[in-house]
Amino acid sequence: MRIPGIELDMTTLPGAAPAALARVDAAQWLEGARLVHEGAGRIVALWGADDRDRGEGFAVFAAYAVRDGLTLLELPVAAKDPVYPGIAGLFLSAGRMQRGLYDMLGIRAQDAADTRPWLRHGAWRAEEFPLRRDFDDLAPRDNAQDRYPFVRVEGDGVHEIPVGPIHAGIIEPGHFRFSVVGEKVLKLEERLGYTHKGADKRFAAFTLAEGYRLAGRLCGDSTVAYAWAYAQAAESLLGMTVPPRAAWLRALMLERERVANHLGDLGALGNDVGLGLAFAQFMRLKEDWFRASREVFGHRMMMDCILPGGVGADVSGGHLAMLLRQADAIEAETRSMQGIFDEHSGMQDRFLSAGRVTPDLARRLGLAGLAGRSSGQGCDLRADFPAEPYGKLAVNKVVYSAGDVAARVHARFDEVYESLRLIREILSHAPAGEIRDGLPGARAGFGVGWIEGWRGEVLLALACGEDGRIRGAHAHDPSWQNWPVLEHAVIGNIVPDFPLINKSFNLAYSGHDG
Repeated sequence: MRIPGIELDMTTLPGAAPAALARVDAAQWLEGARLVHEGAGRIVALWGADDRDRGEGFAVFAAYAVRDGLTLLELPVAAKDPVYPGIAGLFLSAGRMQRGLYDMLGIRAQDAADTRPWLRHGAWRAEEFPLRRDFDDLAPRDNAQDRYPFVRVEGDGVHEIPVGPIHAGIIEPGHFRFSVVGEKVLKLEERLGYTHKGADKRFAAFTLAEGYRLAGRLCGDSTVAYAWAYAQAAESLLGMTVPPRAAWLRALMLERERVANHLGDLGALGNDVGLGLAFAQFMRLKEDWFRASREVFGHRMMMDCILPGGVGADVSGGHLAMLLRQADAIEAETRSMQGIFDEHSGMQDRFLSAGRVTPDLARRLGLAGLAGRSSGQGCDLRADFPAEPYGKLAVNKVVYSAGDVAARVHARFDEVYESLRLIREILSHAPAGEIRDGLPGARAGFGVGWIEGWRGEVLLALACGEDGRIRGAHAHDPSWQNWPVLEHAVIGNIVPDFPLINKSFNLAYSGHDG
């Protein structure tokens, strides 16, 4: 959790995530970022806080993954003309985080190469910043539509194809601007932020015991990962641990969430190359999986089942046997479908070499999660920094180096099988006992949660006041790191392959927008 080469006054944060926090000055902020970069560390998240009501101005936080855990740096920033040293020159994925931080809180990164609005869509005036504590939600707005300055590509035969933000299906809104010659993509530029919910500020309406309900609704396909990260942060802040059985049940739910999403993606990827059988079969398997979750946990996606202090549902008797049988049945049918995928020459022709992200490019751009592991980036918190019970389960990482659609498809199949193995282990060896402890009395503090969701690492940071109410929060989705990489992955491919490449990443809109 320490950054080699710099002495900082680090405060270890208790809890399942190995983490420490240091308050730094501007020179230490930059030196810390430089040393993390030189030491092959990664930026996990960048966010800010408004502490002016306590006479402390603003603050900017950066969370870095280093060799022995998570290092968080807090930089106080003056209330008047809040400016801090930008770090996007070291960590390219920080560029959009810096832009979003200015849009929401008005804290500006010095010497930023790109200062275009990222999360602002004309819904508030230029001098207003909606995450500030004095923002007036009810003030009149002109709601004038902004004109985003997309980067133009010029030359003979170059034309643009705008897609979105409203799409033909039921997916959330995002705008994609293609510059193409014929069918070949020269450049893709994205515009997101249409579903921004102001969640960091919305958390302040909850007590520490209640906020898991909001966390679990930030990104529906990752409700377990977000709720567990929230619970970790709350338990870190309170200095408590959960009953052993609760930890094992949390892992069971997380692996079921991982399997559900991979099954859905495999079906959609088959559908994108015209194999309707794949879509029908995988959607059937996913539906069976959801129905079992509904029967056992009370909700198809296990929403509100993880909460501070433990879990809200147990597994026993007939349900335990049913889940074991289902794991075996799903694996058999998935392996059968993988055989079809592997032997389908038309499908492999579309998958191989499409949307390639080399390991070097993935490292430089900070590609995270399953997509990163498909491009040689072997980061998986379940193995690297295992929360209980993962230390006892010995997770096998799934890592490929080809970095194309085929690699991301293979990674999904392999992760399904590994998750099913973990589910069997959990169901067979979870200890007996209580599933939830009561929370101790409220206290002021700071806590952080860090969980490997199906898409990648989810981080959630919490600050609490003496009254037990949440004072500040930040939830971070790995899609922040991965959306910019998609722009590179599609270069040189043909326009009809974009839906396939995009689905092979399957990044979050709502989770990104926060």
